[in-house]
Amino acid sequence: RESRCQILPLDSEHYAIFQLLAQSERARVAGVILTATGGPFLRRPLSALRRVTPAQAVRHPVWRMGKKISVDSATMMNKGLELIEAQHLFALPAQSLSVLIHPQAIIHALLRFADGSLCAQMGAPDMRAPLAGCLAWPQASAHRFAALDLDAGQGLELLPPDRRQFPCLALAEQALAAGGAAPLVLNAANDEAVAAFLAGQVGFLQIADLVAAQLDAPMPPAPQTLAEILACERSVRRALRARLEETDIRAPKYAIKKSLKRKRRDAAAWTG
Repeated sequence: RESRCQILPLDSEHYAIFQLLAQSERARVAGVILTATGGPFLRRPLSALRRVTPAQAVRHPVWRMGKKISVDSATMMNKGLELIEAQHLFALPAQSLSVLIHPQAIIHALLRFADGSLCAQMGAPDMRAPLAGCLAWPQASAHRFAALDLDAGQGLELLPPDRRQFPCLALAEQALAAGGAAPLVLNAANDEAVAAFLAGQVGFLQIADLVAAQLDAPMPPAPQTLAEILACERSVRRALRARLEETDIRAPKYAIKKSLKRKRRDAAAWTG
């Protein structure tokens, strides 16, 4: 803000918003919709997610990414973080931001106008396009990638997210609405919770439980400087690691083994 510089967003969703806003009168824009694929567990019932393994969680159906962000996609925390990022990048009110699930990853973002109409940015799921666009900005990119073929019969689905199945999205939306230090606490707690899941310390559904517990703890004052931000983040990470040590949390695999051993022992005792 002080230098009046233009931040160029490389993420596909934020680059889509960037393109849409550049071609629209800001006064007409009533809201922004980010899309999410729903990750690898979109079609699975909630009860089946208790036994999800790290190997399954990092197997994204569309994008090839690192382990941490792949888990965030599986929990939909990444979409919640993208909502928070969009608010800051484009100075948008929190209540104007929302999410729809779009498994095909063709529509990257939509603008909702004051008259109720929508405008979508669509393209093949190829990160080279936003990268090339930002590298060439403010000129148009000369690179040409595979054209989007809407005649392929693929179909385009848009679904409301189930926040019971994806509680991390709901937590991120709560942090966005709360403001202050809440988004920082959310992000730091999620980093530690995902690391614990990837290490086999906790189950997939416990990621949201750990983040929720940290958000329910006394909230630190909103940091004003970079030093305060980093200090607050370190404090949250320490608190969550302490919570992991103090709480009797076990990954589902361990719990299942323990249960089977108990059943065998009980059966042996019953039969004498």
